[in-house]
Amino acid sequence: MLPIRDHNPSQKTPFVTYALIGINVVIYLWQYGALSDVSAANLFLYDYAFWPVLFERGEGYTGFFTHMFLHGGFMHLAGNMLFLWIFGDNMEEEMGHVPFLIFYVLCGLVAAYIQFMFEPFSRIPMVGASGAIAGVMGGYLLMFPKARIDIFIFFIIFFRILPIPSFIVLGVWMALQVFNGLGSDLNGGGTAYWAHVGGFVAGLILTIPVWLQRGGTRYWDRTHGHPPHPETDYPRSNIPIVVRRR
Repeated sequence: MLPIRDHNPSQKTPFVTYALIGINVVIYLWQYGALSDVSAANLFLYDYAFWPVLFERGEGYTGFFTHMFLHGGFMHLAGNMLFLWIFGDNMEEEMGHVPFLIFYVLCGLVAAYIQFMFEPFSRIPMVGASGAIAGVMGGYLLMFPKARIDIFIFFIIFFRILPIPSFIVLGVWMALQVFNGLGSDLNGGGTAYWAHVGGFVAGLILTIPVWLQRGGTRYWDRTHGHPPHPETDYPRSNIPIVVRRR
């Protein structure tokens, strides 16, 4: 399952979301374009990735912040930026440009620290914006639990785009992070699942003041969990179900 868009249009231009996407893309192009030398690339990661084992020794504080602007490959970057594009504009609209930027960075820092708490001696460098973006998703869940999200579903012989309420999409995503995090504790692995969990919870908690300002549960009563403005109605998916013929 892959979220591709939501039905929750923002009424204001999300300048910070666009800027964050642009910064991540530019850094990625520079990282994998200018640093063609292996030793230079390794030194770059040493300086700017987040290394739990160095942080445990009281070193590597720069990477504690800069890791959230680095990515390990094109698909890593593309997936993160897709999620930021889907959920970031609405959270920026609810919070305002500068508060959203502060919120985003705080979620990324909390995500890194939670990952550090679970694996303080890990020698695997942590890179990626997914912890910060998980925070955006946590806040989105609190503000718009029933906003429709289009999911691209593909399974062996058929594929389809289906609109699903955000509380299902984000709830399942969160459950998978916890499940995979427990599995990685037993088997090891290179994905920072606990950073995703930490960022998501941090984002949900940090969004509570905004939610309360809107009225808390009364806000949900007014909107029924949907966006407070008309949702976008996309045309019915014309992607056919492919049936295997015998």
